[in-house]
Amino acid sequence: MQIGFDKDTDFTEGVILLLDKPYEWTSFNVVSKVRSLLRHVKGLKNIKVGHAGTLDPLATGLLVICIGKATKQVDKLIGEDKEYIATFVVGKTTSSFDLEKPVDAEFPTEHITDELVREVAASFVGPQMQEPPLFSAKSVNGKRAYEMARKGSDMRLEPVPVVISSVEVLSVNLPEVTLRIACSKGTYIRAFARDFGLRLSSGAYLKNLHRTQSGSFLVSDALSLENFEKIFREM
Repeated sequence: MQIGFDKDTDFTEGVILLLDKPYEWTSFNVVSKVRSLLRHVKGLKNIKVGHAGTLDPLATGLLVICIGKATKQVDKLIGEDKEYIATFVVGKTTSSFDLEKPVDAEFPTEHITDELVREVAASFVGPQMQEPPLFSAKSVNGKRAYEMARKGSDMRLEPVPVVISSVEVLSVNLPEVTLRIACSKGTYIRAFARDFGLRLSSGAYLKNLHRTQSGSFLVSDALSLENFEKIFREM
């Protein structure tokens, strides 16, 4: 299995691509783009393409793309730990816990100090049960949870076990707090933002999310989608 590609690469034998997902693109959009290029530039009509871990449309960062025989590794790669840099807005909430929905409530922030932020951040480290956001792709009775959320449902999803390996406070510039979060498969950083606000006796929502690592793969080794297409077409 090959990481990256060159002009002699046999994509059917298995290739892993590291791409930096653009803002507002879905992970499926990126997979479709790669598949389309392989079909139209390389003539690979039935090539398999998948990704190893969904990123929300409003998130950016590392998306691990598996091609050809490498798609057999998707489940294994999805199961590996991830790392994110997340910026939260403290003192406000949204129903989606991010920018997809407008602010729906405001809370006091006068009591929040740098020390309290660091204390609360440290309290998340370790195994725990996390309630996924209703605005998610979780399947509930055969339907996506976000479909019910967008119809106004206020149901709550069952908490699931996750592990937060580390939380590093990168900056506190209220109302914004930026954290580096290392976590297990299945962790929702939007749900982390919700819980972070609650532990501050306030509120919070996710403003920016950038995935920096997935397993041993780093976003610093990833290509932008634009550069990938340019290089691919020039080969």
